[in-house]
Amino acid sequence: MFIQTETTPNPASLKFIPGQVVMEKGTAYFRNVEEANNSLLAQNLFKIEGVEGVFFGSDFISITKNESIDWLVMKSSILGAISDHYESGDPLLNTININKNTDEEVKSKDSEIVVQIKELLDKKVRPAVAMDGGDITFGEYKDGIVFLHMKGACSGCPSSTATLKTGIENLFKHYLPEVQGVEQVVG
Repeated sequence: MFIQTETTPNPASLKFIPGQVVMEKGTAYFRNVEEANNSLLAQNLFKIEGVEGVFFGSDFISITKNESIDWLVMKSSILGAISDHYESGDPLLNTININKNTDEEVKSKDSEIVVQIKELLDKKVRPAVAMDGGDITFGEYKDGIVFLHMKGACSGCPSSTATLKTGIENLFKHYLPEVQGVEQVVG
């Protein structure tokens, strides 16, 4: 199996592309081994010294590392774990609904502005962010402020604040005059 790697804007995250579907629908983000109890692959990746985050996208896996460990030390172990997983035929997730981003689906109780925010996220923001190895999902809309969750390579990225404030906030303000600002949900 040939797995490509790509750098991301976050120097602590690297994107691994196995050349096949990773997640058929949604994404999954694990910030520690305890959160990874429903994914054998994520558990195995956390066994590698320095791994601090695992994100599954549609066709990629982003790994976030501890700053004290160099990618050269970790990369071959990560490639081996991913390759072993795909060769085993084991499912990516042990349960169907673990950590999938159902928050992006439009719900009947959503207000019109929330529906529009989710549509903008899905059509204009998330595809671009996925190219950088991460995801941004809707948290809530309150008093003119859109609260978003940063995941994968976006979480902790030095440029994420600029992306959020200059890129995403301006986009929302342009299309939705009701939006006064965008904030990141921490935690």
